[in-house]
Amino acid sequence: MKLAVVLFNLGGPDRPEAIEPFLFNLFNDPAIIGLPGFPRRILARLISRRRLAKARSIYDRIGGSSPLLEESRAQAAALEKRLGGEARVFIAMRYWHPMTDETAAEVRAFDPDQVVLLPLYPQFSSLTTGSSLAAWRKAAAGIGAVTSAVCCYPEHPDLIRAHAELLRAAIGEVEVKGGGIGPRVLFSAHGLPERTIRRGDPYQWQVERTAAAIAGTLFLADWTVCYQSRVGPLKWIGPGIGDELKRAGKDKVPVVVVPITFVSEHSETLVELDMVYRARAEELGIPAYVRVPVVGAGEDFIGGLAELVEAARSGGQAHACGRPGGLCPAPFRLCPHAPEA
Repeated sequence: MKLAVVLFNLGGPDRPEAIEPFLFNLFNDPAIIGLPGFPRRILARLISRRRLAKARSIYDRIGGSSPLLEESRAQAAALEKRLGGEARVFIAMRYWHPMTDETAAEVRAFDPDQVVLLPLYPQFSSLTTGSSLAAWRKAAAGIGAVTSAVCCYPEHPDLIRAHAELLRAAIGEVEVKGGGIGPRVLFSAHGLPERTIRRGDPYQWQVERTAAAIAGTLFLADWTVCYQSRVGPLKWIGPGIGDELKRAGKDKVPVVVVPITFVSEHSETLVELDMVYRARAEELGIPAYVRVPVVGAGEDFIGGLAELVEAARSGGQAHACGRPGGLCPAPFRLCPHAPEA
């Protein structure tokens, strides 16, 4: 039986000339800016031009482009090898190539018997996985294969194990650098506007569950969840990582930063965490600052993805949240599998 697995990810500019159209595609997404088509396109054009100089300066610091596609290809290759047989793994990026319609055409030509949609976002949000699923439904018309989707896996044991092992090594490193002082662990996640959470998006709740599971595995005593990558004038969920670094500076404790919503390296990890906030930690007199690597194509993480694929393949939507019966409670109405309130 031929199986197509489609990995969803954000995408990123593959050359300097792609930065502005990448930004336009991002802000032209109705999940991001909820205006009708024409005014949304006008606003997206204005925002992308306004942010172009800053975005270029960010990507210039990592060679002018995003490594996200290369990272996703490594994960796809590892997963395809793990699945074996007639499985083929495709990549569908939301805002830059290969975009969803391109990937849907490739899957259509492959002519699979079954399709499993697998986001590289462990925690569900209507702005990430939700948007990708909507784009796939539009692009995949004519693909007659049985299709199931994994919507999230914030507490999957293999994801937690992958993070915990990387964090364990980082804690040992920071204790040496910090003069034997135990570190404070900052679980850093990409932020969202508060209004998105108020509408019933389960993202923040799922992020907190991921962090708690990792902390419980390692019996951490000093840890917190914080958020990064804030843009625009809206109020975003917090605390921000900058606020937590200020607190660590006052307490004179070293920090270990764990990017728990990013499974691939890109600008938010390589620039924001490794450069901007590392420099801020030094200014604040924090004894040591160590950033944990992403789970990437590590054996535990890829093994977990393979397990999710097999569960979706055999159980369909019963395994959509990485566990039978779903995950999110009723108040999170933007979760596609939340029970009725």
